[in-house]
This record gives sequence, structure tokens and C-alpha cells, in this order.
Amino acid sequence: FSALTERVQFLESQAADLRDSVSSLRATIAEIERTIAGRFAATLEEVTRHFTRYWQRLFNGGEAQLYLQEEGGESEPGVEIRVRIPGKRMVNLTLLSGGEKALGALAFLMALFSVRPSPFCLLDEVDAALDEPNVERFLGMLRELTATTQTIIITHNPRTMEAADILYGVTMEEPGVSKLVSVALAEAAPARPAAVGA
Repeated sequence: FSALTERVQFLESQAADLRDSVSSLRATIAEIERTIAGRFAATLEEVTRHFTRYWQRLFNGGEAQLYLQEEGGESEPGVEIRVRIPGKRMVNLTLLSGGEKALGALAFLMALFSVRPSPFCLLDEVDAALDEPNVERFLGMLRELTATTQTIIITHNPRTMEAADILYGVTMEEPGVSKLVSVALAEAAPARPAAVGA
């Protein structure tokens, strides 16, 4: 009896330790989740502020907002992008034309880089859907980005290529034989942004 009593007391002590550990872990998880939610909300607010500024710059006005989609249950909430072009009503970004979506994506990307800068950026055909005036707006933003971030752009747009420091291209002088060509435009015009076109 005494041996079993001792065993029961030991197991009850272990169970109490486990309950305390679970309680401590749950409190820690709740604190971490509160911290994450607070930081995410602050970052979302800051990104929204920059996104609105870039949107208005690219579209000469309008509105742009990021909304946290509140969903019940265990699933993670998403972020919805709602925008208004001057003279139009507020819509979801998915309802815009190809060029408008491209400009919206660029505004969002620039907003993210404003909040959390990156040393390197690769942009692939981001200017393909843009007309000439919007390419000029894009290049203005690109000059701003290349001041702090090394940027490589894959493009076929002549205006974007003109803005680059170095061009890399592939040519086929002989059938079936590809050749890499590079042109350093920065030496001829040192005021160009540090971008690369291909």
C-alpha cells in the first residue's frame, strides 16, 4: 500500500507539473500571438500608408487601402486590396485592367520596400502591360527604388532599357548559336539609376 501510495503521489506530482507547463505554454502562446497581431497590425497600417501614397502618385489621385479579412476558425486571415481610380468607384484590385493591376502591384511592392527595404530586387516584365505615360511613372519609381536596392529588370520595353546602367541581352548571330551581349550605359551617362535590363 505504501509503495502504491508513493507511486500515486509521484504521478500526481508529475501530472501537476505537466498541467503547470501546459498552462505556462498556453500563456506564452497567447502573449506571442498578441505580439504578432500587434506588430502585423502596425506593419499593415504602415504599408497601407505607403501604398496609398504610391497609388496616388501612379494614378494622379484616388484611394488605396489594405483590409485584413477577418475569418473565424483556425485559418489565417488574408489581406484584401481595395482601390479607387480618380473618377471611379472603390473596387477590389482584381477588377482592374491589366495595366491598372500592374501599377497597383508596383505600388504595393514599393510600399513593402518602403517598410522593409531589401538589398536586391528582380522584376520580370512588370512594364509589359503599361502604356508610355505609365512607363514614365514606373521609371520614376524605379529610380527611387534603385537608390537603395540593387535591381534587375527583365524587359523588352525600350524606355525601361534606356533607364538602365547595364544591359544584358542574348542574341543569335548564327542560327542555333546564342551569344550574351552586355552594354555598360552607366559609363556614358553616370546619372542613370542602378538598374539592369535584359
